[in-house]
Amino acid sequence: MMQTTKQSSKLLKLIILALLGTISLVLFFFNFPLPFLPPYLKIDFSEVPALMAALIFSPVAGIIVVAVKNILYLMVSGAGDPIGVTANFLAGIMFVVPVAILYHKFKGVKSIVSGLVTGTIIMALGMSVLNYFFILPAYAWFMGWEMSEQVKWISVIAGVLPFNIIKGIVVGLLFIPLFVKMRTWIEQKQAKVA
Repeated sequence: MMQTTKQSSKLLKLIILALLGTISLVLFFFNFPLPFLPPYLKIDFSEVPALMAALIFSPVAGIIVVAVKNILYLMVSGAGDPIGVTANFLAGIMFVVPVAILYHKFKGVKSIVSGLVTGTIIMALGMSVLNYFFILPAYAWFMGWEMSEQVKWISVIAGVLPFNIIKGIVVGLLFIPLFVKMRTWIEQKQAKVA
């Protein structure tokens, strides 16, 4: 009986993660550019289901949801942009994991807020470094563009850095009231999974 319960709770976890990954993909399509930033940088709320998974289960569950979203997106979009998808996956991990780690360590709304702030900073700085050294050069190579150091520098300072800070703040402002409303439900799910 114990074995069956364990298997059914594992199956339930997989179903929840697959569902959250799918919801994340749907939210990914509802994106919008910011008026003063490059149009290819779009804000979306697809990290919200990954945050939910990371809080209910573990940081790894959050990573799985981010991965499911990006794999589904590659399948749906016909893999037109593997560099962008890789960048989105890495940004998602940098944002979601710090929130999950702080929440599981300290519980409560304060840990969510400090996690979102930490995640935003890590994502903004991490994506700036990755864009400068890897992502922008990969795009340049892929598209056959010449990209000078100055262009990379401006792209990071005027595009990537402010975009990720704003994205972290916007997603955080949406997620905090959502978490407050769903906190009891999340804690019940945690108890069931434990």
